[in-house]
Amino acid sequence: MPTEAAAQANVTATADTSAAGTRTSAVPVPPVDETQLSAMQLNERVGFVRGVARQLSVDTDELHKNTTYYEWTVRTAARGREAPADLLNELADLGFAWRDIARMVGVSVGAVQKWRRGERITGDNRRYLAGLLAACDLVVDQYMVSEVASWFEMPLVAEAPITPADLYAAERTDLVFDYASGHADPTSVLNNLDPDWREQYRSDFEVFTASDGQRSLRHRDR
Repeated sequence: MPTEAAAQANVTATADTSAAGTRTSAVPVPPVDETQLSAMQLNERVGFVRGVARQLSVDTDELHKNTTYYEWTVRTAARGREAPADLLNELADLGFAWRDIARMVGVSVGAVQKWRRGERITGDNRRYLAGLLAACDLVVDQYMVSEVASWFEMPLVAEAPITPADLYAAERTDLVFDYASGHADPTSVLNNLDPDWREQYRSDFEVFTASDGQRSLRHRDR
């Protein structure tokens, strides 16, 4: 009959090793109480709601863009009924220079001057011209922008000379309307246009306040 010490050694060996000599665990898994279970369920619910909220935000932005584009299209069609010379005169009255109109429409200044004199304009160019004025109408009426011509020439940020006119000339009217509406901040708009815009417009100089209190330029440390 085995002694008590031998029996205890046999129990210990059985618990520590398997038939292959591999160590096994006999530690029981602690039960999950109702409080822990409730917290886990709440965390899962929070994650689900956050996912739904993110998707709703994406869907809302897309709906806004589609609605704005549709309204711009309708306004462009309405403006397209007017004579090109009248459209140009109205743009000039808003404060646009002929070179700015030409750049945003995608033609030469000479072409704009011909249209002013009533010379022939292609259907595509007539639509482009009507679209520019329709965009101005939309920005003024929907987003309460005053003095729209100077707004089109205002840089989005101080670090780069990119303006809403540049966005329009690049055929990114979606970014023009996003910026005007305030739904997208200027930096996001620029990132959407060109992710490398910071490097492209990075200056080797910076403004600083000198010892005499005057603002001056100095070479930026790399």
